[in-house]
Amino acid sequence: MSLHIVLLEPEIPQNTGNIARTCVVTQTVLHIIGPMGFSLDEKAVRRSGLDYWDLLDFRYYNNYQEFIEKNPNATIYYATTKAKKAHSDIKYEDEAYIMFGKETKGIPEEVLNKNKEYCIRIPMLNIEKARSLNLSNSVAIAAYEVLRQWDYPGMR
Repeated sequence: MSLHIVLLEPEIPQNTGNIARTCVVTQTVLHIIGPMGFSLDEKAVRRSGLDYWDLLDFRYYNNYQEFIEKNPNATIYYATTKAKKAHSDIKYEDEAYIMFGKETKGIPEEVLNKNKEYCIRIPMLNIEKARSLNLSNSVAIAAYEVLRQWDYPGMR
């Protein structure tokens, strides 16, 4: 069983650091698709990821097309507030990828429209000014649902 978190063009270094830390303690692979809105050398990324960076299974791609080409058999779920299915409605396969878009815009409509059957959302109240959850919180919620379904492999 292998869980993969995919960040498409992340913009906020602290979110990426927090997500890296979550990936380490859940043995999840972190894929980042550029361009990013910051450098991984930034102090904020290092601080939020603590000293876990050398423990992280991390892969970087220059763009979405490169990610798709290098992961041709991946079943990718696309996290978006626009999906009909909740993240907990899916029965995740033994190899699952969950993609999250940039903090300000999410995943591009073009990508979502081509993958409607794989779009998922985290349920929340429909409040006009509160459009979405924090990215690192969303990743943790989705990751732990997959791990729960898999009965927390290797975890105590």
